Order: sequence, then structure tokens, then C-alpha cells
Amino acid sequence: MALTVPLPRSPIDGGVARWYEDELGWATEAGPPVRLVTGLRFDVLEVPVEAGRGVLRRMGAATGPVALVGRRMGLLVAAGSAEELPGLLDWLEWGGISLDLAILGADGRMTAPLPPGWSGSGAPGAAVWLRAPAPGREVEASLPVLRSAPWGVADAPCLVRLVAAAAAECHRVRLLSARARGTAQQLPPQRFASS
Repeated sequence: MALTVPLPRSPIDGGVARWYEDELGWATEAGPPVRLVTGLRFDVLEVPVEAGRGVLRRMGAATGPVALVGRRMGLLVAAGSAEELPGLLDWLEWGGISLDLAILGADGRMTAPLPPGWSGSGAPGAAVWLRAPAPGREVEASLPVLRSAPWGVADAPCLVRLVAAAAAECHRVRLLSARARGTAQQLPPQRFASS
């Protein structure tokens, strides 16, 4: 029988976990790195960085917190959004189209960025907040949700608009990448003069 010994938690990891748990009430999982448990207080809509930049341009301030993890951008949305995403994509007529769009819901994990104002490891690919959650106010109230109130009445950003923008930007990035690959394949081979 093998004995499993948990990895020791560094003081920074312990402090990061405590900050998320105490300041925001978010569940964490020990690391390294510390991970945030999705599906309880929020879900995470993940898109490629290029698509995420387009979403942020389109939506302006109408997004919740946004994290950058490597080459992926995570947009925090209301808990339960993961279950709504497939039907929402179908309704928006993106259902049969291959998109580089994913969502973390119940029992998912997201690498925890350092809390706002903390300095630490700037390791390549480390998670960072582009738009950080604000302690001291109900973060979940500012996350994109499916609206049940008449349009414009609810304070939270609209999940439908966010998903529509994310799908369009993911598709745009895919088309541009395909076009760039196609253009590169059509170019004649380079000829180099011998010296």
C-alpha cells in the first residue's frame, strides 16, 4: 500500500488560498498552484487570447472579472452558465460550428491568479487578472447572467451578449488563422542565391 504525502503548501500559496476564501468566499484547492473551484460561485468561459481581446473590445465594461492563463482568457460568468451554454449556442445559431470556446462549470478548476495588488512570480504562463474581482462587494452580482428581467432592467451583464460576442470572435480568429495558413501554403517556395 503506497502512502500519499500531500505537497507542502508554500506561504504564498497558503496566503493566496486564504485571500480567495476570506475576501471573496470562493472555494480553493491546494496547489501548487492554488486552483479556484468553479461551479459554486462562478463558471469560467474560456477563449483564446486573440478572441478574448475582441470580446473585451465589443463588451467594454459589461464583463465580470477576466483572467489570463497562458494563451487562454477566462471570463467569469454566473454559476450554472455551463449548463446553459450548449442550448445558448444552438439558439444563437452557432451550434454546429467548431469554436475554440470552452466552459468550466461544476467540479471544474481554474488556476488562481495572484490577488490584486500582490507581487509574486511573473513566470511565463502564470495566471493573472486582467479585470480583477473586487473584494467587499458581491462579486457574483456583477457576473454575466441569463436575464429574467426585461431587457436593461437587471444590473448584471447579459450572458447572451457575452456568448454571442465570444462565439463570433472565436470564429473570426479561426477564419483568420485558416486564411493565413492557406496564404502561406499558396506562396511559391523561397529561392536563395548561392554564395
